[in-house]
Amino acid sequence: MKRAVGLLFAAVPLLAAAAWFATPSEHTVTDDAGGGVTASRQAPPDTSAPSGKPADSERPTDPPSPPADPDKGLAAPDKKELAQKLVASAENATLDWRGQYGYIEDIDDGRGYTAGIIGFCTGTHDLLVLVERYTADHPGNGLARYLPALRAVDGSDSHQGLDPGFTAAWRAEAKVAAFREAQDGERDRVYFDPAVRLAKLDGLGTLGQFIYYDAMVMHGPGTGPGSFHGLRARAMAEADTPAEGGDEKTYLGRFLDTRRSAMKASPDHHDTTRIDTAQRRFLNEGNLDLDPPLKWQVYGEPYEVR
Repeated sequence: MKRAVGLLFAAVPLLAAAAWFATPSEHTVTDDAGGGVTASRQAPPDTSAPSGKPADSERPTDPPSPPADPDKGLAAPDKKELAQKLVASAENATLDWRGQYGYIEDIDDGRGYTAGIIGFCTGTHDLLVLVERYTADHPGNGLARYLPALRAVDGSDSHQGLDPGFTAAWRAEAKVAAFREAQDGERDRVYFDPAVRLAKLDGLGTLGQFIYYDAMVMHGPGTGPGSFHGLRARAMAEADTPAEGGDEKTYLGRFLDTRRSAMKASPDHHDTTRIDTAQRRFLNEGNLDLDPPLKWQVYGEPYEVR
């Protein structure tokens, strides 16, 4: 979760937002392109907690989410694969999301190290929980020795006890199939399944489920005004969900407006192209089922899935 786009893009938000209407770049990234290119990620701090992501005690008290129905909506295998590519285009400047298990860097956003397929952070609790759960199942793994340091730096941007070996240990462990599976499991448990479940409760189709998922990934599943549940509450106060008898496109438009405003208000995030030239584009096209072919842009870079 949580990323910060490179300073180059932060300096030119208007150019990035307008880039879709320019002549397509010869460097268009398509569905079968290789990956491994990592962009710094972008996300505003969550005002509900100093770390930028709420601790478990600050999250909603909804019952645990059951696994999303694998045969319908965003949880269908082809749609879930598409969702990971869409998120990776905004988070890592690639469609190769599976190439990001070993990703790790400090992007100077106050959240310590950001790592893995969904941007687990040493300062925002989710990376600690990932390593704790993984170690419970696989004692003696290459990250277990860093658990005391991870607990000490949780909620801060400190590297104390992690440097110089933690980044190398993360990359090495990412070569282990069990750790890749653990990352997948935490992504689903904390972000994907809750987002899809809530979207279905709100009467949203596949695109709406993805819009919720991307917001959950970026803003975190907290209850503060800058977290997913705070954004959802604001949108629901201004427009009826389909489950409440409202129009789906109208509600999703309001949710995107709400999220965009929150992003613009953040001192660390001014580029909203993941909304403006991606999700909003799909919505304006009426593609509520999120069916390929899809074309979109993030930070001025065009992508395509056929």
